[in-house]
Amino acid sequence: MTFRFDNRVALVTGAGAGLGRSHALLLASRGARIVVNDPGGSTDGKGGSNAVADKVVEEIKAAGGTAVANYDSVSDREGAARMVKTAIDTFGKLDIVINNAGILRDKTFAKMALDDFDEVIKVHLLGSVYVTKAAWQHMIDQKYGRVVLTTSGSGLAGNYGQSNYGAAKAAMVGLMHNLMMEGAKHDIKINCISPVAATRMTQGVMPEELLKRLAPEQISPAVAWLCAEQCDVTGEIVAAGAGWYSRIKLVKTKGAVLNVDKINTIEDFAAAKDRIFDMTGAAPYGKTLDDDVRKRIGIAV
Repeated sequence: MTFRFDNRVALVTGAGAGLGRSHALLLASRGARIVVNDPGGSTDGKGGSNAVADKVVEEIKAAGGTAVANYDSVSDREGAARMVKTAIDTFGKLDIVINNAGILRDKTFAKMALDDFDEVIKVHLLGSVYVTKAAWQHMIDQKYGRVVLTTSGSGLAGNYGQSNYGAAKAAMVGLMHNLMMEGAKHDIKINCISPVAATRMTQGVMPEELLKRLAPEQISPAVAWLCAEQCDVTGEIVAAGAGWYSRIKLVKTKGAVLNVDKINTIEDFAAAKDRIFDMTGAAPYGKTLDDDVRKRIGIAV
């Protein structure tokens, strides 16, 4: 099967470099019309230059594609609305939103200024919320949409000195799980990508030898598939890096039923701790009190 996006319009945030640029170029090469969003700031979110987005637009046009630039910050609600409006005004609709924009302000939690925590949350989490919200009703009305959120191993597993970034990236999973339910009846599919790639944001964080293997272009095929009309999943997390791809799921253990007819004590929990934490038979987590748990604790299914 060959994947094409000839009739689709995509907004890619943070598309002036790295992963966003790679996503935009790939989709454009397959026929999508692209809104290249990037305010052109540094990795910590300071400064700005229109030339960053303009350069990617010119690359797309030089290769025979169609694109327009937008220079707004995702952390600004009005800016998020403008970039969606740019897509609809220029191309008549918006089918795909790739929330890729981000900044880094790394420090240990003890040394981190709360302003730096707030700003990273605002760009990564709230920026994704603002942009997706601006596009959401349009996607509902047209009964079609594909949304990709960018999570990270820093949020899914942790990374030293990135409490702000990790918190924002873990929050993407909660946002996705809720929006997948609301979007399902409108053919809006929303998924997460967890990339490991050599970009401005990972330079100095990873060894140089590893960075050589981590081309951003190795992430984009997974992202593009999640954006395709043929994509048949929603609410999934896909990890990607250096040509490796994997599905990530939250899981829960079989657990242990203790006292159901009286309140358990701390000692009861401690005595059963090994059974509660035993990963044998762990399964994907759908909801806390699923049918199996309800049966085991005597609640009607």
